[in-house]
Amino acid sequence: MTSQSSPSTIEEVARRAGVSRSTVSRVLNGVATVDPKMRRAVDEAVRATGYVPNLAARSLVTRRTNSVALVISEPASGSAGAEFLQRIFSDPYFGRVTAGAQQVLRATGVHLVVVPADREAHDFVLSYLRQGHVDGVLFLSGGDEHGLPHALHEMNVPVVLSHQPTTALPVSWVDADQAIGGRLAAEHLARLGRRRAVVLAGPPEMRAARERLAGFRAGAAEGGIEVTVEHGDFTARSGAAGARVVLVEHADADAVFAVNDLMAEAAARVLQDGGRRVPDDVAVVGFDDSATATEATPPLTTVRQPVEDMAGEMARLLLERIRTPDQPPRGVMFTPTLVVRETA
Repeated sequence: MTSQSSPSTIEEVARRAGVSRSTVSRVLNGVATVDPKMRRAVDEAVRATGYVPNLAARSLVTRRTNSVALVISEPASGSAGAEFLQRIFSDPYFGRVTAGAQQVLRATGVHLVVVPADREAHDFVLSYLRQGHVDGVLFLSGGDEHGLPHALHEMNVPVVLSHQPTTALPVSWVDADQAIGGRLAAEHLARLGRRRAVVLAGPPEMRAARERLAGFRAGAAEGGIEVTVEHGDFTARSGAAGARVVLVEHADADAVFAVNDLMAEAAARVLQDGGRRVPDDVAVVGFDDSATATEATPPLTTVRQPVEDMAGEMARLLLERIRTPDQPPRGVMFTPTLVVRETA
């Protein structure tokens, strides 16, 4: 291997691989038409020589940064500043999204930059993205589309949404059928013979929360379950607060459906502390199937959406858009499943 004082060059890689300099360049730039044997020879030569591409020089040629942004956006009525950042880093959902996207991007040499975009930072985020720091955007939001996705599209920044757009926005997207997930929870509780359920719902302005609630209501109506709704904000704190309301105002409730696992785990804990046995007195079902569900006591029955797979698909769609920007946008819908554990 070449010494640290004398960095290897692309010419050395070409000589060792037995190919031309231009072939090495095409392999390093990810050109798909390179012969597989030549690609393997170049890859082996890169490892043998310790060659490190000059990314700055390459970006001048390819006009790419080899970075994409994961923009985590909050609806206009949502939290802001330190509260928003705390929610991002405390909710396992966001970590699962990051891990799923990273797994796909890292294999292609593309870096992921996490960009929080609370309601006070939208202009800053747009300015950052407009300056060409990244090649595309994975846009993660629980609310309806607002200015950011439309502005990114108008700026010709490749973007993939984490939800199916409700407007005619020509961008790719990945989503899970949230209503089916809510229905699965209601159908399971109906099979258990539960008849009075409290839903610890999310903010009404967040579409995923609305759809989970709507799906649960539909399944509950068919299963003969009476439904009461208490709204929270996807945090453990709001799940605990909702459970305290159940103890005081809904003493006859025999089921709780929380629209994410953080709320469900906190609710189950408060209910047990308040003298209600879970699941004997009150069955509890969450949503997401995060680490919180398996670590809870008892482990949570929950609706699983394959977050890592969804984030990986978002990354693949974005890479496609970056490489071939003229292709039509695509949408991919995942189907949730029920995971039965010990709380219901």
